[in-house]
Amino acid sequence: MMVGAFVGALLLLATSMAFSWPVGVGGDLTPAEEERARAFDAPTGSCLDWTPPDGADLRQVDCARPHLFEVTSNVDISAEHPPDAPPPDLARWQEIALAKCAPGATTYLGGKLDPFGKYTVNALKPSDAQWRDGDRKLRCGLQRAGMSGNLLPSTGSAANQDQSNVHEPGTCLALDGQNIGGPIDCDKAHAFEIVGSVDLGPAFPNEFPDEVAQTEKAIELCAPVTAAYTGGADLAAKGLTPYPDTLRPESWEVGSRKVDCKVGAKLSDGSGLAPVRGSVRAAQTPSSTAPPSSTAPPPSSPGG
Repeated sequence: MMVGAFVGALLLLATSMAFSWPVGVGGDLTPAEEERARAFDAPTGSCLDWTPPDGADLRQVDCARPHLFEVTSNVDISAEHPPDAPPPDLARWQEIALAKCAPGATTYLGGKLDPFGKYTVNALKPSDAQWRDGDRKLRCGLQRAGMSGNLLPSTGSAANQDQSNVHEPGTCLALDGQNIGGPIDCDKAHAFEIVGSVDLGPAFPNEFPDEVAQTEKAIELCAPVTAAYTGGADLAAKGLTPYPDTLRPESWEVGSRKVDCKVGAKLSDGSGLAPVRGSVRAAQTPSSTAPPSSTAPPPSSPGG
């Protein structure tokens, strides 16, 4: 894949490239600093976790447990940045991570990285103090981020995961103006509720299907999934509409085949999404500012 295809997979760099933890000075480390130091220098295949936003409790965990970062490679950039070089600014760190981390992450995932999929590429960089002491190692890894850039826990090694960007049933996604945000409590105003996911692969075993074909098949496959989740509720009577996702060619090319089945509401003038409150799970009745949906085919959301 061309480097440019990784731009979508580097979304998180803009908001969390401040990943650097001082790990003590002069070898006199507290137990917590020792644990952070071990995690910061963990080898490829290690999984790391911490408590946002400052990551003071950075630690290595079993990949079977929820975690926020999976190490894909450790890259030495000392050849390009000699001892007297100043530390890069954020924009330069982003360029370095794009050039140095994306190829290694792709190799780690068996040669296939979905630029619109579940995982984003990021890096743990040396702190300014570590940089001055000569540390030039970039700790590259994979994370999962919501649409608003917030980190989502992953379970299991990314090397063995389907990269389709699907969510657990019952996940609600925030509505920020007309932008879709990250997971939010379903009792709060939200854009969509995920009712399940479906696999488009069996329906299209050969070439990439266009968006219309994907949407039609996703509507068909999502119907029983939605009915089971909602207990057969009449969505139109509640002002709700099914919104199945579709996949982009880049995602299809690397093997992603699953899409979310979502439920949301249209604004009365059809200009966008209306906020919804409450879950559509069986025996629950959500509230929406939208009137019953029109009979027009629901729009899809390419790429999830």
